[in-house]
Amino acid sequence: MLESTQARITRIFDAAAGGKNNFLADKDMVRHFDQVTPVITTAARAVIEFLSRVIRHLAEEEGVDQFMIVGSGVPSGLPAGRRLHDIARDACASPSLRVLYVENNPMVVAMARATIEPFTDTVRVLDGDAREIDEMLRDRVVQTFLDWDRPVAVLLLSTHSLDDDEHAHYVIKRLQHAAPKGSFLGLLHTSFDGVPPELLPAIRDLLTMTLPRLAIRSREEVAALLEGLDLVEPGLVWVPQWRPTGPDLACADEPSTSGNYGALAHIP
Repeated sequence: MLESTQARITRIFDAAAGGKNNFLADKDMVRHFDQVTPVITTAARAVIEFLSRVIRHLAEEEGVDQFMIVGSGVPSGLPAGRRLHDIARDACASPSLRVLYVENNPMVVAMARATIEPFTDTVRVLDGDAREIDEMLRDRVVQTFLDWDRPVAVLLLSTHSLDDDEHAHYVIKRLQHAAPKGSFLGLLHTSFDGVPPELLPAIRDLLTMTLPRLAIRSREEVAALLEGLDLVEPGLVWVPQWRPTGPDLACADEPSTSGNYGALAHIP
């Protein structure tokens, strides 16, 4: 019962994006945030658009055909044919495409396994947690579904759960060491840098009551996590600013309202 009555960040994101993999508690959280600052739904769309552009760039421009997406929530707000693995499939010329979602929310895992895995051999959904990075990388599905002798794109989207700085650095270093030469690391991270000062107390109070261990970092702190990596242009930016396409992108007029920084890096 606790799982359905307590909001979780990946399900909140799914609710904000119009998905179905969430409970009433998650929808209530979206409403609470909108009462403080009515941008969360638009921000969720900006994040999905960013992820879509990153995957398309990796498949089309970098020739990547293996993706490990860690902590996406497997957002169900996207219509069939426009989900992250669909974008990878459409943009990838290789018949060896593999997309592995890693998610630690039981409901999301169960729903994705029921609605995605039976219909494609190119997608798997793993119950795993970035906070337990060593165990995750040793998992049989991770080791066998992906070919670790060829480049892999690891999209680390669950940085919200890495509230300890030392461990966050370890997770990223561990992924760097595990990935073959020519791989990429994508990063998404929530920040309060763009929140007006007068709204910060109310938002912090709300998070303290509902999501007390949510990791929020400044741009400088996020940049420190990526130290030593070769960032793909335009580097670490608000997600609407990462290689924008078209005039109708969410939060394009005020990128900081997306509340998230994004980056893509070469793994040397």
